[in-house]
Amino acid sequence: VFFGGGTPSLLTASQIQQIMDTLRQQFPLSATAEISLEANPATFTRDQLWGYQGAGINRLSLGVQAFQDPLLDLCGRGHTVADIEGAIAEIRAAGITNLNLDLISGLPQQTLADWHETLHRAIAHQPEHISVYDLTIEPGTAFGKRYRPDHGPLPSEELTVTFYRHAHDLLTTHGYHHYEISNYARPGYLCQHNLRYWRNQDFYGVGMGATSYLQRQRCDRPRQLRAYETWVQHYPHPTPPLTTAEILFERFMEGLRLAEGLNLSQLTQEFPPAWVLAMGDRLHAFTPKGWVETQGDRVRLTIPNGWLFADTVIAALYDTYHGF
Repeated sequence: VFFGGGTPSLLTASQIQQIMDTLRQQFPLSATAEISLEANPATFTRDQLWGYQGAGINRLSLGVQAFQDPLLDLCGRGHTVADIEGAIAEIRAAGITNLNLDLISGLPQQTLADWHETLHRAIAHQPEHISVYDLTIEPGTAFGKRYRPDHGPLPSEELTVTFYRHAHDLLTTHGYHHYEISNYARPGYLCQHNLRYWRNQDFYGVGMGATSYLQRQRCDRPRQLRAYETWVQHYPHPTPPLTTAEILFERFMEGLRLAEGLNLSQLTQEFPPAWVLAMGDRLHAFTPKGWVETQGDRVRLTIPNGWLFADTVIAALYDTYHGF
């Protein structure tokens, strides 16, 4: 179970408990299920954390982003570095032993020295999991209007590549497994929720803006409250199921995000072998560039070089899949 953003830590412990009680009435949750909640610094107390644990929360994902107050202010975060330090202390004092820290590279005016400091300060807290995301500018947002990739003061593409490589080198040296393009974990702490996405497995989505993927059907919910209420009251007809070709493409697109890659022999048992062979041949065309490697029946993007060119590889696979 994953309580995602906005900021679910604004909910009280009793509200989280009510949601969990309802889920347990409807689904046979395992006693060892990973139940994760996203939180922002300065939005919760230790008593609140204890209440969350009582409701079943056993993993916390903290939206740190950076360890420099000027950068946090530039990107409109509502917390300070002192808030981050205090939040981590409260989380550990509450006995939560599965902690993720979210970090963002490519922030306005961010330097390599800033990024190096952020990584080292994150590592010093010994979180079980670290997510490292490159800043994405969404058009139409206040942030998108303020900062444009072609107008600065965002770091250059060359510098963001350096950020990515530096994170990989530093985190893996400190015992973190780079198991997905943007994610690192200590042994035993891979995010089970996200693995379902990347392995193209079924999942339920609940709430505004949530997406479900069940029995080859994807269902997106409205992002605005009134539209969502209308959607709930007049539940629409299910969307048409994805085609076999679409599912195969998504298996490649998501599976190549993982260090484990894809087992092509297994895919030929689930999909038309000629299609799998065509996708595999297109993928192997990038081997001379050093972006793709094969080990037996398993193929994956190289780490970290192949992941840096993942969009180029996926675009080529997209063209191939459209020929089916």
